Amino acid sequence: MKQGNIGVTSENIFPVIKKFLYSDHEIFLRELVSNAVDATQKLKTLSSVGEFKGELGELKVFIKADKKAGTLSIIDRGIGMTAEEIDKYINQIAFSGAEEFLDKYKNDANAIIGHFGLGFYSAFMVSKEVEIITKSYKEDSQAVRWSCKGDPNFELEEIEKTERGTEIILHIDDDNKDFLEDSKIDTLLTKYCKFLPIPIVFGKKKDWKDGKQIDTDEDNIINNIEPAWVRKPADLKEEDYNKFYKELYPFAEDPLFHIHLNVDYPFNLTGILYFPKVKNNFELQKNKIQLYCNQVFVTDSVEGIVPEFLTLLHGVIDSPDIPLNVSRSYLQSDSNVKKISSHITKKVADSLQEIFKTDRSQFESKWDSLKIFISYGMLTDEKFSERAEKFNLFKNTDGKYFTAEEYKTLIESNQTDKDGNLIYLYTNDAEQQFSYIEAAKSKGYDVLLFDEQLDIHLASKLEQKNEKTRYVRVDADIVDKLILKDDKSTVSLSSDDQQALSEVFRSQTTKQDKLNFLVTFDAIGVDASPVIITQDEFMRRMKEMSAMQGSMMGFYGSMPDSYNLVVNTDHELVKSLLEEEKSSCAEAVKPKKDEIENLRKKVDELNTANKDKKQNEIPEAEKEIIKTSNERISQLEKEKSEIYKKFADGNDKVSQLIDLALLANNMLKGEALSKFVKRSTAFIK
Repeated sequence: MKQGNIGVTSENIFPVIKKFLYSDHEIFLRELVSNAVDATQKLKTLSSVGEFKGELGELKVFIKADKKAGTLSIIDRGIGMTAEEIDKYINQIAFSGAEEFLDKYKNDANAIIGHFGLGFYSAFMVSKEVEIITKSYKEDSQAVRWSCKGDPNFELEEIEKTERGTEIILHIDDDNKDFLEDSKIDTLLTKYCKFLPIPIVFGKKKDWKDGKQIDTDEDNIINNIEPAWVRKPADLKEEDYNKFYKELYPFAEDPLFHIHLNVDYPFNLTGILYFPKVKNNFELQKNKIQLYCNQVFVTDSVEGIVPEFLTLLHGVIDSPDIPLNVSRSYLQSDSNVKKISSHITKKVADSLQEIFKTDRSQFESKWDSLKIFISYGMLTDEKFSERAEKFNLFKNTDGKYFTAEEYKTLIESNQTDKDGNLIYLYTNDAEQQFSYIEAAKSKGYDVLLFDEQLDIHLASKLEQKNEKTRYVRVDADIVDKLILKDDKSTVSLSSDDQQALSEVFRSQTTKQDKLNFLVTFDAIGVDASPVIITQDEFMRRMKEMSAMQGSMMGFYGSMPDSYNLVVNTDHELVKSLLEEEKSSCAEAVKPKKDEIENLRKKVDELNTANKDKKQNEIPEAEKEIIKTSNERISQLEKEKSEIYKKFADGNDKVSQLIDLALLANNMLKGEALSKFVKRSTAFIK
């Protein structure tokens, strides 16, 4: 028997493995099973080139748990090891600067294990003792047993073993007995080893007999050794891709599209990416792409490897050029990873363009689910955005689809304003904004359907990119002002009449909670609605974007919702209401109005006389006159407002006209809606 010390330059390697890597301790099974698979594949390679002439036999990796003995074993029939190879590969963990590196990365298991190739030593994260029983494939080789109890001391002795290969026996420590449970082992094997290229056997398949499960004679193979991504695309049919998708995501619907990645230069990359069906925006989930290294599962947190927008996709990426054990900082800085990310972006864009070109009708039929991915990509990845311009589609309220160029050709003759801006009209709710859409269509305008959460963000990006382009929601203004063709104003009401009606309507809109209304006047035509509610495009868009981006735009998010209450001066009801207001209020308003005019005249005269004087040169008596006059004007204006409010309170037509406009915008709810119904019933009577 040989005894000795494991050749480490720092004796604290075992405490680091046991303690600081604890949070990632489940990866020990991945490491040991991967080693067993590597040993098996090496034997197959040696056999194929004639360096091993013996019988390969059944090449499987067996996982066995013995609760009574407290052991977990990983067994292979691969190339095995000689005593010299054990000494070289197991005992000599020689690396420079170990203490400094271990201290720096003590909380990052992947960085340490990956940096030093300590895959085997991950076994000590869960074990109080580890044994290796092995025999090399080489002729006349001597089987050996190696053991270590988690310190720098080891034992190595010759033993009898008839078959080649290696058995790793873990004596699980008291803190990790859960790794002896079948369910735990099965979960980890399924997670990390589901697609390894050598069959992984864990127990026997089970069958039901006499109301209970019993073991059969058939091995329970937990992995698919030839998953779809390692096969040639030419050998796969659509159903094969869908079947593999179900293997990855058993309860998911069939995907929209798949993209098969197969690259061998300047790096190796295979995989299949799927565009999942999306019923609504809230179903989008990241971390659904699984990263593999030579069919060994690494992670499903692929940020840094896959472009941000493609983390919404599902599927598998496999690259030997991304190490099995990688740290987050490694991914962010490695040039190979960046090349892979860039290539995936290009491949996805090229594939979507090809699908669009070859079967546009299919592409359009899936656009509603596909759109969120394209929009996200165009917003977050400039290179993808440039490529996506060829297949990004606009959908209008008639359900027709257009490329950017096609849509520009459709609208530019009729939807260009007096300043040469091309106006893209859109709705985010075709039902709620139905009347506005119809008004726009009556002018020959086309209206786009922007009903996804990223649409307005993409519109803002396209406005910045394309000069003389604006996106305007159909309810942003009256139809005649959505696309201004000239500057003429058609409102003929006097300023006094406008002020009176403005006060009348404003007095009733103040009852609307958390809403701010600005009363304006337009001559829209006798057949248009008497009152229309519009919302300024800029302010509304800022509030919507603020809601999505949080504190970054908190200023806009904290402001009340602001609307324009547009009074149609051409409508007979408005004209009639104005006459009623004059009849009811003129006598009470006139003396206040006259007094206001006289006071303002006096203030103006004093201000004119003193305009070139400094404050200390103006007589105090005149300052007092100006102050008291302004206070009196303010008081009189309030009294005028009260007169108009009293009229409006007693005239149900005002509230009815406002409520009709609110109702048309789906803004009349609760108590206000109940009052409107009662008032409407009274009008009918």
